[in-house]
Amino acid sequence: MADYAALAAVLSVALRSAGLPAGPDRSERLAGALTVMRATTLTELHACALATMVSSPAQVDAFERVFNELFGAGAARRPELAAPQQNMVAESAERADANDGAGDADDPRAGGADELPADLPGLDDALAAAEASESAADADADEGVPAVRRVASMTERLRERDFAQLSPAELTQLATLMRQLVIAVPPRRTRRYRPRKDGARLDMRRTMRQATRTGGEPMRIARRAVRLRQRRLVVLCDISGSMEPYARAILQLMYVASRSSGASGGGGPGFSGPTRDAARPRTEVFTFATRLTRLTPYLAAATPETMLARAGQAAPDWAGGTRIGAALRDFNDRYGARGMARGAVVLIISDGWETGDPALVGAQMARLHRFAYRIVWANPRTQSDRYRPEVGGMAAAWPYCDAVVSAHNFESLGDLLAALQAPRGHRPSFVPPKAVSPGAVVASAN
Repeated sequence: MADYAALAAVLSVALRSAGLPAGPDRSERLAGALTVMRATTLTELHACALATMVSSPAQVDAFERVFNELFGAGAARRPELAAPQQNMVAESAERADANDGAGDADDPRAGGADELPADLPGLDDALAAAEASESAADADADEGVPAVRRVASMTERLRERDFAQLSPAELTQLATLMRQLVIAVPPRRTRRYRPRKDGARLDMRRTMRQATRTGGEPMRIARRAVRLRQRRLVVLCDISGSMEPYARAILQLMYVASRSSGASGGGGPGFSGPTRDAARPRTEVFTFATRLTRLTPYLAAATPETMLARAGQAAPDWAGGTRIGAALRDFNDRYGARGMARGAVVLIISDGWETGDPALVGAQMARLHRFAYRIVWANPRTQSDRYRPEVGGMAAAWPYCDAVVSAHNFESLGDLLAALQAPRGHRPSFVPPKAVSPGAVVASAN
């Protein structure tokens, strides 16, 4: 059995090279049609491709030419259409009833669901021919010979490519995939209560008020439960030179997620708070390189491109050096200790390269660790199995992180979303001395 997905991708790329609008959506529909039909011959492949890849009569000639180039001169041709005639249906039915055996001889699938004549090529041969054409195209690339070059669709390539390798156009296309993601954080208990039938607390005041309608007899017992609200998500994004491409992708994710209905908070059992409006998310975004810049107001931009352009203008240290400790101290003094980070989920995006004193990073992370609900660090360098947080700011910050993820491509964003949504476990309190080396911080954590 041939690989329907690979075959659909081969034909889609070839048709797109010929000028037809054969995108990943049509390729997916072709693969689905081949799967449902259980196609095993070129005739069936031709019928499925003609139905899913062609949307206008003007595209049929180009489709036939590309199909014949891929699968040889013996590929199936489109059927000639004849004008309907009188009694055509009745005559066909009578002929089918009278000549059952003759009809079976003409239909290659009539002899059985899995039996095929030996002289008809299967889809496996067609896929082999397409792969041979792809190899020939690679050999003649310098001569400009048009042919199939890629089997994977654009969507799959965007999912697997590192953010640092994406062009601005591909980053814009990635926003479409990011709209499918929802950033959820654990809810928090408040001091307020709300009416609930299965609540654990008796609502005496409401019970007596309802009893006035029944002559003073409490016919219904009112109960209430603790109201849960969304936690705030605070994002600190490193925009230094080494993190600039990753910062663009993560900021775009924050922009797209802040405009979705459930982006700023995650529901759970007992979650009662209403979903916040997309224009007012409970998400705070800061960037830092050599200084701290608040970018939350720019998340209301019309498009991701506009948001990134305004962010670059608002942050004068974009693609500059890295002073993580100073940025954390500025955030703790101006925003964190005043309430913004209390009980919040803090996401720090940085590779941990610190040009200042790493001991300052450890001290400020200890402060943030005391009043934040959960700290998640996204470091694209951790995608390597050989990575070890042994030097610099990452070594000083590591003991205070509840989770460390890579977030280097779209596929790894699933780990990031899971880390943000996970509840907080047992957290020891780290209070390092004022002057301490990164190695001592790691040793004290162990």
